[in-house]
Amino acid sequence: MMTAVLLILLLSTPDATGAGLPPEALGAPPRVDETPTAWACTVDTLQAGKECVFEAEVAASASTDVTAQAASNVRTLQEIGPTLCAHAAKSPSGAAADRDLVALCQRRFVDAAEDACGLEGAIPVIDAQGRFAPAARGCYRRLSSVLQDTLTMATVASACCQCAARSGCQVASNRCHEDVARQEVGGAALTCLARQCGDACSLVMPVSLQGQVEARPARQQP
Repeated sequence: MMTAVLLILLLSTPDATGAGLPPEALGAPPRVDETPTAWACTVDTLQAGKECVFEAEVAASASTDVTAQAASNVRTLQEIGPTLCAHAAKSPSGAAADRDLVALCQRRFVDAAEDACGLEGAIPVIDAQGRFAPAARGCYRRLSSVLQDTLTMATVASACCQCAARSGCQVASNRCHEDVARQEVGGAALTCLARQCGDACSLVMPVSLQGQVEARPARQQP
């Protein structure tokens, strides 16, 4: 009788590999989930400026034309530049994106992609799951730097530069955002900003001119 029971148990027990068990069973063999985790470096994490992990497993490119693969890598990222730049250039107040700042961001984004994202055509820069390849760390950092700089300029310089354009202050329009963010505006242009755009430029106005900003006469109501 005991022998029969043992035989039944042996026949009904799954083997050590877990074969025959339903996928959700505790003893079932593990299944590989190739979808990106929440930590994967993707276009979304690039846009959000989040910390991430380069977890993609990218095989060598099937193409033997490394020039074409490098160009494809660069083109892939340049195509997403306008969307990412428009997002980064939005005013913290919720106003529409600063068009001049978007254009500046796009130029810098294109340059960064061309300089750092071709990967010499050895592998695709992004895998089929949308994850950046581990070899694209330098590329990812360059692009992230462009977007973070744009976000900073949107916060501290965008309103100031838009006011400068309306007020006729002689600030070079193609360098306004960078110069204002770095506090590199000087001379008559800076004095004009202090007088005409004190509120909009208050975040970057030197302490030496704060008195001029605060002492401005109030505008007469019509």
